[in-house]
Amino acid sequence: MYKLEEPIYFYLFAIIPVMIVIFLLVLWWKKRTQRKFADLPLLKKLAPNSSTFKATLKLLMLLLGISFLVISLVNPKMGSKLKTVKREGVDVVFALDVSRSMLAEDIAPNRLEKAKQIISKIIDQLGSDRIGIIIYAGNSYPLLPITTDHAAANMFLQNANPDMVSSQGTAIYEALELAKTFYDNNDQTNRFLIIISDGEDHQEETKQVAQNLANDGVKIYTIGVGTENGGPIPMRLNGNMIGYKKDRAGETVITKRNAAVLEEIAAIANGAYIDGNVTEDPVKKMAGIIASAEKNEFETKQFADYKDQFQWFLGIGILFLLLDIFLFDKKTKWLRKVDLFNEEKTKR
Repeated sequence: MYKLEEPIYFYLFAIIPVMIVIFLLVLWWKKRTQRKFADLPLLKKLAPNSSTFKATLKLLMLLLGISFLVISLVNPKMGSKLKTVKREGVDVVFALDVSRSMLAEDIAPNRLEKAKQIISKIIDQLGSDRIGIIIYAGNSYPLLPITTDHAAANMFLQNANPDMVSSQGTAIYEALELAKTFYDNNDQTNRFLIIISDGEDHQEETKQVAQNLANDGVKIYTIGVGTENGGPIPMRLNGNMIGYKKDRAGETVITKRNAAVLEEIAAIANGAYIDGNVTEDPVKKMAGIIASAEKNEFETKQFADYKDQFQWFLGIGILFLLLDIFLFDKKTKWLRKVDLFNEEKTKR
């Protein structure tokens, strides 16, 4: 297991494309200026040792050196052993609707991205609580089993999309059924299920499953995204917009948020419905509810004794910089002897 101590230094990688652009501009300027001075054959005779390859190689060494130095500043750390620790928290499972109706752009940037923002910000507010993520549409899948690794949760969350489920539609029932399997700690008395959806539901069994979860001590909170006026569902091919989803009659489908369904599910399971169109509202409310809940102690394993690894990247970076210093822009004797492109034979 590894972690990055100072990931903010990754922004320094922006230097690399800038240096490449500057190198290409300088190379273009040199070629243009040289052509004004003399023809290409004459230039080769006047400066037989000039080498674009060597200049490019020097740039490559410099860029590799900078890259490894940046990574050394980030300071990757490796966990050397696992240890068992006791922590206090509650179990929180997120059920994210990834049906195609969540791609509607009646709220910016679209319903799905808004839902991801809400989940990510709630996770950032949690302490030692365990979290799990379910994605669902026509059926449901476990995106992340319940864990204390909040960084992993945010990483997996960003990849959630409609293509990850094989069946489209919106079956909250499927997500509720799968959520039952996530709560694996029988001693945990505070269990939360947070459903983020536009509320479209096509299953009659949803209410009964919600009631079963409530009987098991799970509180269900629902967060609705989208507007009552609704919006069309964009259709994309290879990332390019090709139109909007249409029904069998050829009419554009308008998907609307159905808050009533979400309100009913939350009421059955001793929770509450929250409007999610303004990101900060559900984040503050859910963070407050979870923070005030009674915490249970549980054991978990985590990596300990993280050791710095920056020295390896620092050493490699310095090596590349030294190679850049000792490389000359001009052709060296060994390169002329190799004569890869039969330049010397041609001259004779």
